[in-house]
Amino acid sequence: MLHDLSKTSSILSQFVSELRDVELQKERMRFRRNMERIGEIIGYELSKQLGYTKVPVQTPLAIAPSERLAEVPVLGTVLRAGLALHQGLLNFFDGADVAFVSAYRKHRADGSFEIKLEYVSCPSLSGRILVLSDPMLATGSSLVMTVKELRKQWQPSKIHIVTAIGCIPGVEHVTKELPDVDIWAAAIDPELNSKAYIVPGLGDAGDLAFGEKVQY
Repeated sequence: MLHDLSKTSSILSQFVSELRDVELQKERMRFRRNMERIGEIIGYELSKQLGYTKVPVQTPLAIAPSERLAEVPVLGTVLRAGLALHQGLLNFFDGADVAFVSAYRKHRADGSFEIKLEYVSCPSLSGRILVLSDPMLATGSSLVMTVKELRKQWQPSKIHIVTAIGCIPGVEHVTKELPDVDIWAAAIDPELNSKAYIVPGLGDAGDLAFGEKVQY
């Protein structure tokens, strides 16, 4: 299921617009902070889908009937671009176990690329809720590969994918390959260009957050 949060106007729209702004992108710390805020807002919206347990809480004056999460999800992210978005989720699910995945585009001289998955570090996911964050859902290939690789080892009870900006082709690919996964997006764009970048998108989220990389 797709949860497109741009369908309802909120302060989230402000943070997305600042991420896209080519002038504001020059402020690297601001870019990271806005990505973090988006993670916080999506984390809040996603939390409405989770289970809760009623608990009595002792205040200085009396017992207050309260609710707490029945299960804290595992928070996974795709290195390195996902770190700021992941931090926003971690700010809200602060007791969560964490998973890190290295999945990236390995570019060839002719401009084409393949998806490389080289590193996974995570707790057991069997029977647990996994929230996997990646700031850009472009082709969706890296996310599909990541989820399928994780499922070879474990069987999570539920998987949520969190992204700042997705696109229609990528969402359709993920939905086709992973029909039981929920996608949470701050915005959905219409298309990809010839280099498989989201249009209008925002550019390379990893480079904007942490600086340009040299691939070798």
